Amino acid sequence: MTSTQSRVAPRPIPAPPLSRPPAPATLPERHPRVAGRWRYDRHSGEWWWSPEMRALYGLAAEGRGPCTEALVAAEHPDDRPRTIEALSAAVTGAQGFCLEVRLRAGDGEVPVVLLGEPQLDDDGRVTAVEGLAFRAPPPAEERVRALETEVAQLRTAMAGRAPIEQAKGVLMLLTGCGEQSAFDLLAHISSHTHRKVREVALDLVASAAGQRPLSAEVRTILRDACPPGHGGH
Repeated sequence: MTSTQSRVAPRPIPAPPLSRPPAPATLPERHPRVAGRWRYDRHSGEWWWSPEMRALYGLAAEGRGPCTEALVAAEHPDDRPRTIEALSAAVTGAQGFCLEVRLRAGDGEVPVVLLGEPQLDDDGRVTAVEGLAFRAPPPAEERVRALETEVAQLRTAMAGRAPIEQAKGVLMLLTGCGEQSAFDLLAHISSHTHRKVREVALDLVASAAGQRPLSAEVRTILRDACPPGHGGH
């Protein structure tokens, strides 16, 4: 520490007035775990925030500088005292911290992890506190629900693909066309009958198995598509 720094009285973290809360936080979307970096200088009382940190706490739209007020005002009111307490303990007691707080985001809240680590001089005195802030990972039960939803969607897609592949085979036999042309014909029938591709495929497969006849409209389309020498249902 220089002689100039030793003559400057250290500044604690004050509890800020919240007369003008910033706009709701807009979290960066390019990566769900993008981290914002921050630093509080104990002697000058000044903050530094990275662009990610500014976006996380809504300063990008406000055009304001980073400060204690902006940090805590973006949080849920119930979380603000914990943040002030943790910051003060880091400055005065050299205690690191890891908090999960809730930021306002539109009409809802987003959990964010706030990390802080005191920086010490050669004499063991706190000169600054540096840290990170990033969106908290979802709880385990939310990850399980998301996975279950993804599996259900995959099963639905797989169930719909089987009859489509079978119907393509039927059309390839009927028309003598290739796989892509068979799918194009299936899509053509779907468009002209105003039915889903999977529904048309199920009817084609059922008709090929002798379970039920095709509609007159579908038979007409197939008759026009079938070359001489290929029979239809």
